[in-house]
Amino acid sequence: MTAAPDIQTFPRQVRLLTGADYQRVFDNAGRQRGRHLTLLYRPAVGEQARLGLAIGKRHVRRACDRNRIKRIVREAFRQQRMDLPAVDMIVLARGSAVTAERRALRAEIDRLLDRLQ
Repeated sequence: MTAAPDIQTFPRQVRLLTGADYQRVFDNAGRQRGRHLTLLYRPAVGEQARLGLAIGKRHVRRACDRNRIKRIVREAFRQQRMDLPAVDMIVLARGSAVTAERRALRAEIDRLLDRLQ
């Protein structure tokens, strides 16, 4: 089996990894709100977009629901990351995201990412 091209992966350099990375975005972030998701963003330190996920138990109780939301957001980011400006972003979920269909969540994250361009 061959490896996926680099643009189709989600490597470490496009993720927010440390608490300091997350805190930097939370401290002074722009905000895009959707019905189920909120996107916080700030100009990146590097030259490419980076993604962090903060899907808390407070809003999304079951682990399987949190993981489903994270998979959808990561996939949308992965497919659009080459077109995104150099920003660090964090995606937060509201409680309504639990009952939202996959297509609705995907359409919403696509809209939020499009607004950044």
